[in-house]
Amino acid sequence: MLSSKYLSGAAQNTLRRSQALRSYATASPTAAFAGQKGSNGKYTVTLIPGDGIGPEISESIKNIYTAAKVPIQWEEVDVTPVLKGGKTVIPDAAVNSIKKNTVALKGPLATPIGKGHVSLNLTLRRTFNLFANVRPCVSIPGYKTPYDDVNTVLIRENTEGEYSGIEHEVVDGVVQSIKLITWDASERVARYAFNYAQAHGRKRVTAVHKANIMKMSDGMFLSACRQVAKEFPQITYDEDLLDRACLRITQNPAPYSDRVMVMPNLYGDILSDMCAGLIGGLGLTPSGNIGRDASIFEAVHGSAPDIAGKGLANPTALLLSSMMMLRHMNLNGFADKIEKAALGTIAEGKHVTGDLGGKASTKEYTQAIIAKLTG
Repeated sequence: MLSSKYLSGAAQNTLRRSQALRSYATASPTAAFAGQKGSNGKYTVTLIPGDGIGPEISESIKNIYTAAKVPIQWEEVDVTPVLKGGKTVIPDAAVNSIKKNTVALKGPLATPIGKGHVSLNLTLRRTFNLFANVRPCVSIPGYKTPYDDVNTVLIRENTEGEYSGIEHEVVDGVVQSIKLITWDASERVARYAFNYAQAHGRKRVTAVHKANIMKMSDGMFLSACRQVAKEFPQITYDEDLLDRACLRITQNPAPYSDRVMVMPNLYGDILSDMCAGLIGGLGLTPSGNIGRDASIFEAVHGSAPDIAGKGLANPTALLLSSMMMLRHMNLNGFADKIEKAALGTIAEGKHVTGDLGGKASTKEYTQAIIAKLTG
């Protein structure tokens, strides 16, 4: 449980801007980047442009990277599912590209709602065993929201829980969905969370749960976290109920600025989107899906088909996700330079897209960032 003593003390801390900027980085202590530079001196990275506004915001990132002279060449692939052996799968060309390059950047993918449609995002996570979803939510200097001191990192188990897809109809009108929790997956994501905290100087790891209700499944998740915590005596470990954590964060997010929160799949989906709302929405929130053999960095907002092709899309989330990718690849200098230009453009507010309170088009916003990079 979170002690009231800790909350009242931590709430008085003031976050430094430099800490907020750096917390977009993703540590990868259990996920190797095996990419090698080609003869042209560049790394090859798989690019999945996505649907709707995906191609537009992907083009923005490519233009910014060209201006910043990032040593990357893109290998674009299509992940539209195909039938293979009676099953819907990702095309072999896309799978082979990601396996070869070990890192990918992905725009938003649309999945039709209804029976028989499989989530492409979920399929990608399963195909590459992307066991940890990392979602930093950090206040952007100069962009005003009700909170100025958000600096949370949420790590979500990404492969099981309620998203295991185990459902059946028991009898007419009665459907049963199975929540699958395993020790191995729980221990793996807990270990990643503690390694992440250690790498980023975060002093506390909080496991978020509902073990008071789901005593066996969430109880196992907590047991795994407690066991891993013993190996990291320098990091404080505690636990909090999902509903209480949501309440406290929306009342005052400051006490959560010095910690990593780790949780099962569904809770992470809900809590990470809630925290994104504290800093301005999913359009400003980066995300990385981490696996041992490959990692995919993505914009987690929707494909926004209603504005596709109109030049209104905001590429910030995909750009910040690509900063996580660059740091994953140890290209920190390029990440810092681009991030400074992007956040500076947002802070000025002169050339930002409509969702950020401006009137600029996607291209105008992109050019404003490029001007800071090259000016």
